[in-house]
Amino acid sequence: MVTKFKDFKYERPDLDAFESTVDELLGEFDRSENVEDQVAVINKLNVEFNHLDTMATLVSIRSSINTKDKFYDEEREFFDEHEPSFTEIQNRYRKAITESKFRNELEERFGNQLFALSENALKSFDPSVKELLQKENKLTSQYDKLLASAEIEFDGKKLNLSEFAPYTQNPDRQVRKDATLAVNGFMGDHMSEIDDIYDQLVKVRHEIATTLGYKDFVELGYIRMNRIDYDRKMVEKFRKQVEEYVVPIVTELKERQRQRIGLDSLKSYDNNFEFLTGNAMPKGKTKDIMNNGAKMYKELSPETDEFYTFMTERDLFDVEAKKGKEGGGYCTLIADYKAPFIFSNFNGTQADVEVLTHEAGHAFQTYMSRNITVPEYSFPTLESAEIHSMSMEFFTYPWMELFFKEDTDKFKFSHMADSVSFLPYGVAVDEFQHVVYENPELTPEERRQEWKKIEAKYLPSTDYDGIEPLESGAFWHKQGHIFAVPFYYIDYTLAQVCALQFWKRAKDDFTGAWEDYLALCKVGGSLPFNSLVELANLKSPFEEGSLESVIDEVHDYLNSIDDKKL
Repeated sequence: MVTKFKDFKYERPDLDAFESTVDELLGEFDRSENVEDQVAVINKLNVEFNHLDTMATLVSIRSSINTKDKFYDEEREFFDEHEPSFTEIQNRYRKAITESKFRNELEERFGNQLFALSENALKSFDPSVKELLQKENKLTSQYDKLLASAEIEFDGKKLNLSEFAPYTQNPDRQVRKDATLAVNGFMGDHMSEIDDIYDQLVKVRHEIATTLGYKDFVELGYIRMNRIDYDRKMVEKFRKQVEEYVVPIVTELKERQRQRIGLDSLKSYDNNFEFLTGNAMPKGKTKDIMNNGAKMYKELSPETDEFYTFMTERDLFDVEAKKGKEGGGYCTLIADYKAPFIFSNFNGTQADVEVLTHEAGHAFQTYMSRNITVPEYSFPTLESAEIHSMSMEFFTYPWMELFFKEDTDKFKFSHMADSVSFLPYGVAVDEFQHVVYENPELTPEERRQEWKKIEAKYLPSTDYDGIEPLESGAFWHKQGHIFAVPFYYIDYTLAQVCALQFWKRAKDDFTGAWEDYLALCKVGGSLPFNSLVELANLKSPFEEGSLESVIDEVHDYLNSIDDKKL
């Protein structure tokens, strides 16, 4: 019988019992006379780690679905407080395997990546920073809850932030502007509070880094993000390439949009309105989108059909925007059930289909690699994980007619233009974080000024029309990644360059490109970024000319379409 998500059992982990079990097994590990015995102990430990992770994940999902649920809110606080202790206990295992007398044989069995990840985990934690980590967790939860608490009076309704998306795409310019003013009224009322949360986060992260012996949090941030086979210099060079090759194309696309929608000048509240005939909208409601998803994945491949059926039968989707629900979208894995879970906020825009295919890309990867026994390999490092999600958006192009009917060409043009337009914003967020953490003494006001400088470099056509707090450099306040997962943003841009290569290849040889994508999904996170890229027969975004060649192809594709007729 199929167990549905609502019946996935949660119980609060017992910290003392967990510690005692792990320590007992580690004693057994140390006494092992041969590598086989150590492997057997590792397998037992992984069962414990998976169970702990399952409980933490269930809390995270259920509290994000309903931030007003008192029980799961309290459980989230429990994990915020005790996560550093759980990390400390798990680090004993990481230390044991990296110092094992059978390390070479263990590496042959489990792969080098497990040891690289374990060494990074050890470098990024020490019991001396436990209280600081607890504070960091509480501050990120505080930010999430603050944004989820938004109930803004608009159009005779009380809306959360996710529910404003359709209004920002309304053909009536005044509606778009009023919606933007309403959202920024909320953000402006809370600007100093958000600034303060971030100020505390920057200071606490800097203190964690210096306590651990690093020059600044950037060093520690790269270790936390498991940047195993590339560094700051390579990222900086990549950002420079985006500035050189992509910014002019995006500026040109913005000018095309201005002309297409017949305006004298394009303001920030016009960005989401792309066609005079209205943006591409999915036809039908949530149920129709999900049913079309089933048809699409049935036809795409036997593997995607099996995966989508698995998800649907177990209710592993929570996709509609509702009161008290956190914003955004994500995919996670519930380890004990080998079950991916997709969370999003459908709001009647084309983003509903984009988020479905994007998060399904993550979920499909975890489903394809669910039998890998190393928990650390369930997901790859984040820049690699985003290749699966962003590439899935392009692999599903042949089925977009199911969702958009007569608006399919409009959707594809919009999606492709957005894919390339995202790159400068993505690197702007990355550069901003480098500036912030290299200069932790900056005041909130100075940070916003730094954002404005970076914005002028990468997003030169932005015009906020005097709307505050955007005009004061607070646009980034709505970008949750900046608060919760520092340096997780360049990942999307690196992955986008890889995903666009899959798009380019699928046009000529869909089957060959799909086979490489499947192979990539099956190995999970068992290799670092550049090795995964190589395995998928893609070029690394850091390789000279790889960005330029794919961007040229996209540019030609967009130029081949008469967007004024859409």
